[in-house]
Amino acid sequence: MLPQDFAERMKDMLKEGYDAFLKSYENEKYQALRVNPLKAKDAAVEEKAPFSLTKVPWAAHGFYYDSADQPGKHPYHEAGVYYIQEPSAMAPAEYLEAKPGERILDLCAAPGGKSTQIGAALNGEGLLISNEIHPARAKILSENIERMGIRNAIVTNETPEHLSEIFVEYFDRILVDAPCSGEGMFRKNEDAMTEWSKENVMLCAERQDGILSHAASMLRPGGRLVYSTCTFAPEENEGSISRFLEKHPEFLIEAVEKWDGMSAGVPEWISRPADGIGHTIRLWPHRLKGEGHYLAVLKKAGELPDDYRGGCRNGEQTGLKEKDCKECMEFLDTYFKKKPTGILVKFGDQIYLAPEGAPSLKGLKVLRPGLHLGTVKKNRFEPSHALALASKASDVTYSTDLPSDGAEICAYLNGQTINREGEKGWYLITTDGYSIGWGKLAGGIMKNHYPKGLRKNW
Repeated sequence: MLPQDFAERMKDMLKEGYDAFLKSYENEKYQALRVNPLKAKDAAVEEKAPFSLTKVPWAAHGFYYDSADQPGKHPYHEAGVYYIQEPSAMAPAEYLEAKPGERILDLCAAPGGKSTQIGAALNGEGLLISNEIHPARAKILSENIERMGIRNAIVTNETPEHLSEIFVEYFDRILVDAPCSGEGMFRKNEDAMTEWSKENVMLCAERQDGILSHAASMLRPGGRLVYSTCTFAPEENEGSISRFLEKHPEFLIEAVEKWDGMSAGVPEWISRPADGIGHTIRLWPHRLKGEGHYLAVLKKAGELPDDYRGGCRNGEQTGLKEKDCKECMEFLDTYFKKKPTGILVKFGDQIYLAPEGAPSLKGLKVLRPGLHLGTVKKNRFEPSHALALASKASDVTYSTDLPSDGAEICAYLNGQTINREGEKGWYLITTDGYSIGWGKLAGGIMKNHYPKGLRKNW
């Protein structure tokens, strides 16, 4: 049962369209995945994976799958070949239009669907800062960044206010997928329905005002900001954007192409609509194959000066010299044909590779300062799972493939050893060519280094 106040408001908003909206709750939710181009080509996954896949129109690598399919229980999921994501939720990152080499901030990033979508678009070039204010959710975000093999992401656990104190007009593009009342997820998540109230809608709208204001100060002149929610409430959608533009006249709403089924924002639903509010976008569950979403594409006025470097009050990250990471360098020299590049950073016995030109992390709560290379243990080096997932067979000296439809990959994911002949040492384990973890071969036995916390019965 829909909350009465919500139903009455929606009926007033949609008028003759309300019956179709209400009927959409009787339909099964649409399920989708997004192929990770850092790992695989769409066509290869369509051909090999045992799922029925059809394109999500507005997402470059998005596909619907049938309700009978179980992509979360396939080795490709563990290898980061795809990310399971609600189809409408793929739209905001697409409209951000991230390009390799840019500096991107995903300000409210957990659980990581949009961040991993942005990371794939960057293709290993540039910088992605993925931030989440809640520690437990930030941990999940960091795990998903790792699973998708993204090398150039820094995961932070900060408030927007503190980030805005560090970064001044620093980012080329910012995504604000704002915390909201979640009305668009009622069909997918009944908890969102029971937690809904008119008071919470207003609290969310107030919180969104603050988040947007901090985001504005971190975006460089001429940069793009995409705001999105998964709610229908005008106060959190057209209202949030209109209040923001009233306070920040240096921004304007960009007119962007809408895909079939997408609708325009509605000025009449709020008291003081901003110019161009009709160029914002609504995604309705009764008009397209997805849940409820809203997004607005904003541009900041101005142009970059020729000497622009971006404002990070901490300066740039300084790294270690290779001689200070002797064990790590010896491992990379032995087992990699081409060493990954970046700034070497050490946290305790953990070695990371921060992106080139990364900002200093001083004073920030950081969960992942870049690509985790591994751990120094008693004058030896053990490679990380993240390094395996971010690598390809062509990158390493030794690899062995376990077909996704065979018994060996199931045994490996369960934590079992595998019989193999070959040179002694570390091997990148792949499934159908997609990296999934490490093994260490000695005496015809491949010792399993798949993380214990990820192992399960297959």
